Amino acid sequence: MSKSAPKVALSASRDIPFNRLVLSQANVRRIKAGICVEELAEDIARRTLLQSLTVRPVLDDDGRETGTFEVPSGGRRYRALELLVKQKRLARTAPIPCIIRTEGIAEEDSLAENVQRAPLHPLDQFRAFQALRERGRSEEEIAAAFFVSVGVVRQRLRLAAVSPHLLDLYAEDGMTLEQLMAFTVSPDHERQEQVWEALQRSHTKEPYQIRRLLTEGAVRASDKRARFVGAEAYEAAAGLILRDLFQPDDGGWWQDAGLLDRLARERLEREAEAIRAEGWRWVEAASDFPYGHNYGLRRLAGEAQPLSEEETARRGALQAEFDRLEQECAEADEVPEETDRRLAEIEEALAAFEDRPVTYDPEEMARAGVFVSIDGSGALRAERGYVRSEDEPPVAAEPEQEQVGTDPPPADPETEGETTAEPDTGTAAPRTEPTEEDEGIRPLPDRLLTELTAHRTLALRDALAADPQTAFLAALHALCVRLFYRYGLDSCLEIEPKSALFSAQAPGLADTTSARAIEARHARWQAQMPTEPGELWPVLAGFDADSREALFAHCVGLTVNAVHEAYNRRPKAIAHADRISEAVSLDMAAVGWRPTAEAYLGRVTKGRILAAVREARGARAAERLVGLKKAEMATAAEELLAGTAWVPEPLRTPGQVFAAMEPETEATPEGEAESAAEGGEPAIASAPPAEDTEAAAIPTAAIAAE
Repeated sequence: MSKSAPKVALSASRDIPFNRLVLSQANVRRIKAGICVEELAEDIARRTLLQSLTVRPVLDDDGRETGTFEVPSGGRRYRALELLVKQKRLARTAPIPCIIRTEGIAEEDSLAENVQRAPLHPLDQFRAFQALRERGRSEEEIAAAFFVSVGVVRQRLRLAAVSPHLLDLYAEDGMTLEQLMAFTVSPDHERQEQVWEALQRSHTKEPYQIRRLLTEGAVRASDKRARFVGAEAYEAAAGLILRDLFQPDDGGWWQDAGLLDRLARERLEREAEAIRAEGWRWVEAASDFPYGHNYGLRRLAGEAQPLSEEETARRGALQAEFDRLEQECAEADEVPEETDRRLAEIEEALAAFEDRPVTYDPEEMARAGVFVSIDGSGALRAERGYVRSEDEPPVAAEPEQEQVGTDPPPADPETEGETTAEPDTGTAAPRTEPTEEDEGIRPLPDRLLTELTAHRTLALRDALAADPQTAFLAALHALCVRLFYRYGLDSCLEIEPKSALFSAQAPGLADTTSARAIEARHARWQAQMPTEPGELWPVLAGFDADSREALFAHCVGLTVNAVHEAYNRRPKAIAHADRISEAVSLDMAAVGWRPTAEAYLGRVTKGRILAAVREARGARAAERLVGLKKAEMATAAEELLAGTAWVPEPLRTPGQVFAAMEPETEATPEGEAESAAEGGEPAIASAPPAEDTEAAAIPTAAIAAE
């Protein structure tokens, strides 16, 4: 007859007053990193103790129980209870649920409690948060209950809202957490499943590829049209914005591009009507104009409105405060945060005083117009005061300059020496021949005048060559006459500067840092130019040497043409541009050019994309992109090249090289948790061990940066 297996006898449990419990030195957990007793104490105060303490009786020298019990497992819970006692929120004699162990070794019990536990699967946590939300708990209440930020709760709820089919795949380890995060970009379950099915035929299933496929055809919120319209107006028109709660998304993706275009066009028209009411002859409105669209048009100078007495006093007070704060901080090792913030506010206010509204002559406005568009930051750009050639007033013929020593106008060579016929009075007048005394001082013959001025020109050339300062002023005058005035005929120097138009309009050319700097600088000099070119010389002569040199450099810079054109190859000119680039240490990355898919990567071969990544990021990074399609490769390469300062060969200054830098290590769940703790991307943290966990049914997740 077989013997039955012995029955398992569980350890006894009972309530023990708290003042009869002490911590044990047998606890195997020595590292207390991440322990937050205060949060656990608050959780116990809210929900009471959910997990009993494991205790052992303390024996005296004779082996008898002393009535005191030590706690080898549950030290964090003990400390949380102790804190509540100190705060007088829990009685010292309050009964604590305990499991009493007498067999085995205390260290073994402590080790088993921490090792023999199974952490909660993240999906269970997502669904638990979702269940709480469905039962009426707000996101803020859930966050407070589990000591996480509201952002973390929203992330978990978004993850739980992914297609159930994909959640099942994740539960069975059919997809990674990073991939699941990428699917939260779109709420459309059918589209999510279509993308996952398409990825099964792809060589790679990277999260960025999932996001790209889910947002195809959408417009980034960083697009200037989106910034111009604004999210509030777009959503009010029933527009949908997709958001990514797990990565920076620059405001998300706007799904309806047609709606966005219509809203941008309608707002531009409203702005144009308001500007047209100012009295302009014409107003052109478009989301974008090609760079150089105003070339050859005369621009009205306008006059900045003066400051009122109140504004002048306000400006003086701000400047005095700014000077005082700067003086106080001059010798300080560190500027206080409040002072630094105030200095920034004053700088912004002072800058506003400099940007004064400009008024124009109503008569000039009646023949001029305005270009209305959207700048790169999404703000309204209104370029006022441009006069088209057909709207220019007729130019009156200038009277011929009288030659020295002449009284009457020059005579016709064919009739020279003949008298002018008198009116017919019926009586013939006698014809008389003129004498030298009667002729007076006659004009110089053209031939003689040409010869004399040839002598003067030659002498002037020699004299000007001997006077570098005047020569520089004359050259500057010639440049300004032709670059700042429509009819540049007021110079005897045959210097003909040309500011070439761009045969091809590169994307975003007008919104580059260089274009904005040139435009602002030209406007500043334009404001200092006289209305008529005939008055320009004394104005330039009155400038100091530094101002003349700065203006000269601006004018010369406008004449640079280093554009490669298929129909007009100029290898020597391009080589000269290289030498100038080297002399001025030109760095295209420093001035804002980036290798985006639109500007470069999407328009070259896959071989060039890989070569760019290999040069900037190393061979390993390039190998990761080998199996991708062209569009996917361009998108991935854009992310890898961001922050590397890499530029293609045509944009490089001679001697410029790039040291390959290895890409950042791919994120792991542990690495993401560290990133979240440091304020990086939110992550799903693994559940803490049982020793440090209260309410183990739903472990606390890593707190994401808001």
